[in-house]
Amino acid sequence: MTHVTMIARFAPDGTVTPLTLCWTDGRRYEIDRVLDVRRAASLKQGGIGLRYTCRIRGQIRYLFLDGTRWFVSDNEP
Repeated sequence: MTHVTMIARFAPDGTVTPLTLCWTDGRRYEIDRVLDVRRAASLKQGGIGLRYTCRIRGQIRYLFLDGTRWFVSDNEP
């Protein structure tokens, strides 16, 4: 599992919204839209936390916030 840097908005009510995904090689991808947020385990990567179903450049991707660290999976159910 590779953790990534995420630029996110932290609201006063405690909600966290991912805004930009930043890979270690410097590439950045804006999150087009957050479609769903739920507590879930990553079946492919093995982590658990909040799963954000997001659209990034027209593709569905699953972003996981595991404590204070983020990782990406694109094959989740």
